[in-house]
Amino acid sequence: MKKTCICIICPNGCEIETEVKEDGTLSLTGNTCDKGADYVRQELTAPVRTISTSVHVKGGVLPLASVRLTRPVPKEMIFPVMEQIRKISLTAPVQSGTVILRKVCGLDSDVVATRTVRAVNESQSL
Repeated sequence: MKKTCICIICPNGCEIETEVKEDGTLSLTGNTCDKGADYVRQELTAPVRTISTSVHVKGGVLPLASVRLTRPVPKEMIFPVMEQIRKISLTAPVQSGTVILRKVCGLDSDVVATRTVRAVNESQSL
């Protein structure tokens, strides 16, 4: 089976032609670097994604704090992970870099805050 993938790892955007042979081996052509080949192999065998989103913050100068995963998760776990993240509501202050949820859905990835949100009363004293 032949398939064309466009690599998103670097700005080259190589069109990589793939073919899975009868014996299960994978043939790749069109990549200009090893990263492209690694990316396509990953996409065809076990695709992963990272998630960046936001969670509600109570009592903060901002209503939301941005969060992200520390490691990519299997593509099929995106919706279960987002379901867990949607349940999170933080109380200000929130410090960037704080782990909000460890091992989300039992995976080897944590949800971490990427934005500091001060409490309303903290901003008044500045």
